[in-house]
Amino acid sequence: MALFKTMKPRAYRHEYIYYNERKEKLNEIRDKAKRELGLLPPKEFSPEDIRGKFTMATNHVRRRKESGRHISTGMLIFFIIVLLLVMRYLYTGEFLF
Repeated sequence: MALFKTMKPRAYRHEYIYYNERKEKLNEIRDKAKRELGLLPPKEFSPEDIRGKFTMATNHVRRRKESGRHISTGMLIFFIIVLLLVMRYLYTGEFLF
């Protein structure tokens, strides 16, 4: 049904050539352990350190963000129609069409 579903352009994904994500994570873990043991000075506060921590702490938000699910346009129209029918019933007191 092409009326409610529009195609989105393909997202740009840049892959770094000289970047090893695993090595960076291992270095962060190593630095964190050294700071806890007192071998390194404490790290200064950075707002980037807490970005995304609250949304990733809840299971349902994390799963929805990872799956990319959202409410479709058809479901949204259905909910609006149902709400309009409920409002009409509450306003007039009849459920006739």
